[in-house]
Amino acid sequence: MAKVKITGHASGSGVITVTAPNTSTDRTITLPDSTDTLIGSATTDVLTTRVNGASGRKNMFINGAMNVAQRATSVTGVIGGTYDTLDRYTTFLSNLGTYTVSKDTDSPEEFSSSWKIACTTAVTSIASGSYLTLGQKFEGQDLQHLKYGTSNAQSVTLSFWVKSSKTGTYMCELFQDDGSGKNSITYTVNSANTWEKKELTFVGNTGTAIANDVTSGLRVYWVLAAGSDRTSGTHSNNTWHTTSANRYPGIVNFADSTSNTFYVTGAQLEVGSVATDFEHRSYGEELALCQRYYSRSTTLSGLTGAAVFHAYSTTESWGGLQFPVTMRTTPTITVYNNAGTSGGIHRIGGPDLTGVTVGQISATGFAQVTKNGALLADDIYGCTYTADAEL
Repeated sequence: MAKVKITGHASGSGVITVTAPNTSTDRTITLPDSTDTLIGSATTDVLTTRVNGASGRKNMFINGAMNVAQRATSVTGVIGGTYDTLDRYTTFLSNLGTYTVSKDTDSPEEFSSSWKIACTTAVTSIASGSYLTLGQKFEGQDLQHLKYGTSNAQSVTLSFWVKSSKTGTYMCELFQDDGSGKNSITYTVNSANTWEKKELTFVGNTGTAIANDVTSGLRVYWVLAAGSDRTSGTHSNNTWHTTSANRYPGIVNFADSTSNTFYVTGAQLEVGSVATDFEHRSYGEELALCQRYYSRSTTLSGLTGAAVFHAYSTTESWGGLQFPVTMRTTPTITVYNNAGTSGGIHRIGGPDLTGVTVGQISATGFAQVTKNGALLADDIYGCTYTADAEL
């Protein structure tokens, strides 16, 4: 049996008091292993465990406060599964109306932004294969501490703030890419147009491991509507399964009216069965985390944030740009000229060009732009860019 040793600090004069709760039920304190640290910050505090990992963060969501939106702050006419506005979040949508997706300032106290989806084309009768979910994907290599596929698979707690014009039963789901395991839990929006905090604890998946790689290992979905392919079965809260029909029985149809709106913010996913206070990170730190998956330059005016190339011949130019952070994998690069035309570059002091090809691309940057016979040797060219390495 392990021994317990309490050692006082040599220069400290305060008294540490351990107080038992007023309960007739036995309580157990389990100390973490040597890779974790118990932390407490106040004179009277609850001990918590710092999540083990390279960064020491407890919140597995990136951009959980919904502040970073590199692509746009609002996109209309959304009809399919896309990364629209807020970084790291995507609208998973199949044949179920159209929507405006935006970063919004309507938010509960403690937050300044939220993710809003508004129905603009309603569907009252849902086709069997249709669905509408919002969510984020997580890299497999960042999830190994969950120990999925073992008897020690960790529970995780999802907490978030939600506000909707449509009351009723909603669901959140963990979807595991390896093995297609699914686990969904219901929650209720009780009052229309009112911010409510939800806390849902999911048991770990003991059946299938998460691959230790840079692909998607787990997804978190907020489920807003679905057809019979996903609702005709029997739902069992907080149970891992692989049957599509059992995923979302009894859920609302958020798509049934153009007056429906749904907001979410303060998204946190952490190890354990207790929802702790939201982990706020600085905007700069959150932006850097997002740039692993998507990065863009700012403006071509004065070449601020732009990639610059020197034409060595009439066909190729070299120079390029280093990304702010190393990206998840070699990204898809789109370059833009001064007019904002994709596939284009701008000759400094001269006209824009289109139809160029980007080369020498890696996860850290790109270094070449070619255009057969159209470049002027020894001239300088510039472009803005987007680099997409999303899951």
